[in-house]
Amino acid sequence: MRAYLEQVGLFASNEIDYFLSLGKETVLTKGDYFIREGETAHKVAFVKSGFLRSFYYSSQSDEVTYCLSFPDELIAGYSSLITQEKTNENIQALTTCELIEFAKQDIDALVEANSNWLKFTKLIAENQYVKLEKRIFLLQKENALTRYKELLENQPDYLQKIPLGYLASYLGISQRHLSRLRKQI
Repeated sequence: MRAYLEQVGLFASNEIDYFLSLGKETVLTKGDYFIREGETAHKVAFVKSGFLRSFYYSSQSDEVTYCLSFPDELIAGYSSLITQEKTNENIQALTTCELIEFAKQDIDALVEANSNWLKFTKLIAENQYVKLEKRIFLLQKENALTRYKELLENQPDYLQKIPLGYLASYLGISQRHLSRLRKQI
């Protein structure tokens, strides 16, 4: 987390120290939830280790995995965190995950006290928007093989550990189609 904040270049060492002192280290075991549908988000977490999936239930009650989160990324029920309304998403650990959690009220207080934290939260929001837009374009413009290769290129260490059903859902294809793609590569 320190390296993450240092690379942003907005904060002095003592500001980073203070922020880190606000964090709470937690561990999710495989299958545990960071947030569930119907809850209101009151925290953000930095993923130290492990990986998680974000999913929702379709109108046919199927689980749809729409996001995978890996080490050195931030997770939150982002829309709920902003609106303080109940979330429609679930964020679930796919492995044992070490997280550093930060309370929304602490982040809000930092933003009020120091404009660099406002710049930081704006930067995070912009990065999340770009990531979402890239994902939408990838799903709508590219074929399944290209989507799979992109994930393979960016997260090769984790790809074999993600259950096929979740991976297929994330790629927007059936498990059978995913098996055919894996044989092609």
